[in-house]
Amino acid sequence: MYILNKIFAFDRSRVFAIKIKSIYSQTSKRYCVNYVQGQSPEPRVREYFYYIDHQGMLFLDDTRIRNFTSCFKDKKFLAFFFKRLKKNNTGRYVEHFPYVSLCGPERNFIRCDDLPIVFTKVLKVYNSATKKTEDCFGYAHAEELLMVPFQPDKIYMDIQSGRIYHPAPEKAGGIGLVRSQIAIELSLLFNFEKGEENGPTHIFWENRKYTLDCNWYKDKVPQAIR
Repeated sequence: MYILNKIFAFDRSRVFAIKIKSIYSQTSKRYCVNYVQGQSPEPRVREYFYYIDHQGMLFLDDTRIRNFTSCFKDKKFLAFFFKRLKKNNTGRYVEHFPYVSLCGPERNFIRCDDLPIVFTKVLKVYNSATKKTEDCFGYAHAEELLMVPFQPDKIYMDIQSGRIYHPAPEKAGGIGLVRSQIAIELSLLFNFEKGEENGPTHIFWENRKYTLDCNWYKDKVPQAIR
């Protein structure tokens, strides 16, 4: 019976993984907004427009074919860009570009498939203060330069969308999307004590069972809950 239960749990998790992969594969809508890359609405100010997909890749917004070849890959640039990312309070393009990264005289307006922070890798990082190796969650494909502490008990799966989220820097909204590949891996570690229709209640991480906190995300940006 124990073996059968283990097999059933694995099959159920695999089904969830397939569902998550399908949901993350959905294409996003394109919006028609009037702008010119590099436009100067006032002296010494330039404006650029960017798009972040559900895998965390950064593109110029008007890029027609979005893939690994056409995205920005320089990690120092990505770190510089994302460390300055915040909600758009400039009064310009707020409806279509809800985030902005201000880099000197440049206004870099940003829209995204879901959220601007997308976690892309779990890292083992040595903490010289505690002299321990700790888990961190890297994001935006600049993982060694952009990371937050990984909190397994704060993993949240939205039942409606099937997407998985984790706490992110408050400046960027306090919540970030987990990249599909990692989301699939995490879904295999979920435990559903209240039934699958109510979402996961626990996660097994490195030989420890964590109770999932289902309240932390409620005061975060609404774009994540769909």
